[in-house]
Amino acid sequence: MRKTLLIIRREYLSRVKKKSFLLMTILVPLLFMGMTGLVAYLTHTGGDAITEVAVIDKSGFFLPQLKNSKSLIFLPTAEEFSDAKLRAREDGSFVLFIPKDIGDQSQVQLVSEKKAPMFITNEIENQINNILRTKHLQEAGIDIATLERIKPNVSIEYKELTDEGEKKTDTKAAYAISFAAAILIYICLFIYGAQVMRGVIEEKTSRIVEVIISSVKPFQLMLGKIIGIGMVGLTQFLLWVTLSYLATKITDVQALPMLSALQTIPVGYILVTFLAYFLGGYLLYSALFAAVGSAVDNETETQQFMFPITLPLLFTYIMAFSFIVNNPNSTLSFWLSMIPFTSPIAMMVRIPFGVPDWQLYLSITFLIAGFIFTTWVAARIYRVGILMYGKKSSYRELLKWFLYKE
Repeated sequence: MRKTLLIIRREYLSRVKKKSFLLMTILVPLLFMGMTGLVAYLTHTGGDAITEVAVIDKSGFFLPQLKNSKSLIFLPTAEEFSDAKLRAREDGSFVLFIPKDIGDQSQVQLVSEKKAPMFITNEIENQINNILRTKHLQEAGIDIATLERIKPNVSIEYKELTDEGEKKTDTKAAYAISFAAAILIYICLFIYGAQVMRGVIEEKTSRIVEVIISSVKPFQLMLGKIIGIGMVGLTQFLLWVTLSYLATKITDVQALPMLSALQTIPVGYILVTFLAYFLGGYLLYSALFAAVGSAVDNETETQQFMFPITLPLLFTYIMAFSFIVNNPNSTLSFWLSMIPFTSPIAMMVRIPFGVPDWQLYLSITFLIAGFIFTTWVAARIYRVGILMYGKKSSYRELLKWFLYKE
């Protein structure tokens, strides 16, 4: 145990004392806040690109009613459609052709040398459909002015029914937390797991490991490296949370609507569960990363082993944004949050929407069991692979190393 603690201390201090660690710890919260502000600004301003669309309206009905926007301008043209298409091919402009007899199921044509951005096609479709709708309403004798004045604006106030009574909540904030948690877990598991793998490869290729193995058991070395680097990740994450909190206090950004919405979410509970799933997922995957590092002589040889290891993470990451966040209580979401290889991401997406305690405890139990099993498997490969040099490994070789007796 004492030797394992020495390895943990060495791995932790050697990384924490690096200038790059301090630099990234300070810069990441600042860069994240700056990026968030930049995205908000660019989204609000919408850029300064203006698209001009030449309109050939054979009906003579639509052109006077087409409305220019901040980024889209409609220009009348007397050209024939064939000539306008040739010009569009030469200068890359857009040409909108509206036939003479157009009904509800008709099609207009938008031509250009390149594909039209989606906002252009959506804007044109919406305007033409609205013009036709207005025409039909007028023909039906409906007063358009009265219809325009009737615009209900009903909003939903979200409330959860808990043992303590009704509790105000915000679905948008839950979505934001889910996305952030999934991204953080995904990135952290890759970053710190890869650090374990690189550390093993460096010690193996430099032959330092031969000296270390003479004093400690391979399992002690692997476990010390995994826990030491995990503590580095945990330290960095806690510093990021602290610095981000202080930055919001200093800049007084708590007045932002999103941050006020976050007050409806149990942030403390989510942080605790995030740490639990970060540690569980990291310990599980870093053991496999360590086994991969012991089986190769350089990083270029890791690809054949990395894909099957990272595939569950990648699959769950994709499912998190396409399915789980919209169906957090479905059967598939439940099982993804139970399987140890997928639960760190899947469960963190579900938690902001509310997860029964028994599911959370069962998921963490499975994650701990998965970590113990994975570490046992990885340790049996690590103890042999760490001393193998100059031999290209395969899955058959790994199986042989696993089956070697002590």
